[in-house]
Amino acid sequence: MDAVLTDAFEANRPRLKRLAYRMLGSVAEAEDAVQDAWLRWTRAGEGVTDPAAWLVRTTTRLCIDRLRAAKAEREAYRGPWLPEPLIEPMTEDPVERAEDVSVAFLLALERLSPLERAVFLLHEVFEEDYAAVADTLGRSEAAVRQLASRAREHVRDSRPRFAVSQEKVQELAGAFLVASATADFSRLKSLLAEDAVLVTDGGGKRKAALRVLVGRDDIVRLIEGLIWRGGIPETLDLKPARINGLPGFVLVRPDGPETMAFEPGADGLITAIYQVRNPEKLAHVAHALAAQATTG
Repeated sequence: MDAVLTDAFEANRPRLKRLAYRMLGSVAEAEDAVQDAWLRWTRAGEGVTDPAAWLVRTTTRLCIDRLRAAKAEREAYRGPWLPEPLIEPMTEDPVERAEDVSVAFLLALERLSPLERAVFLLHEVFEEDYAAVADTLGRSEAAVRQLASRAREHVRDSRPRFAVSQEKVQELAGAFLVASATADFSRLKSLLAEDAVLVTDGGGKRKAALRVLVGRDDIVRLIEGLIWRGGIPETLDLKPARINGLPGFVLVRPDGPETMAFEPGADGLITAIYQVRNPEKLAHVAHALAAQATTG
């Protein structure tokens, strides 16, 4: 029976991890939530008639509990908050749909209550009917429909539609980093949309802008200041990657990695740059880099 329980859980693990990451915006916390679900499954699994529904219900409720417990911590976070980067190699077909793990979408989910987030994800992303969602959350179907309506109002139009090829955006991203390192400010401006934004998450652990920079002039001024203070090295170890469905790079620095993801606009210019510098959100990236170095 242990093998049967394990097989049933492993068959559902990928779905549970995708759900937990979207709920929590953290790779590490998602893995912990799924592990907690596994521990509960080992105690209850033999008496469960629908393993998939039971595991989704348990994982969802665990995530809601984590979100509620972390509310004060999120509110006290220093500077802009970004989700932990979800990284896939550019050389492989994407596992995740870009629009469902995009930074813009995950930030929109942050505006929802834990219950609204669960309802929206289960119904809109994982395509469960309202009756199943109501059963998962222990709410009436009418209450679930009301939660879904409110969530849609907040999340509407937050999933980007990418009209520019990933190869083109990767070229833009590379050109942006080269122009930054060489202080080519005219080139930088030509790559950025007029209303482009730069969001940098240092979490108070590493230097980062404490507000969202809005407009290409604001972004270029920041880069000018960093160059003047020697904050941008001329050479970087760059590893192309798909970060939350967007082309970008893992930047390997002496004090640890960071990530930059680039969102394009319909005009082929960069409209958003998402930079994660908080080392607490990059532990899984550092671990992957160390593993690559060992095997490579």
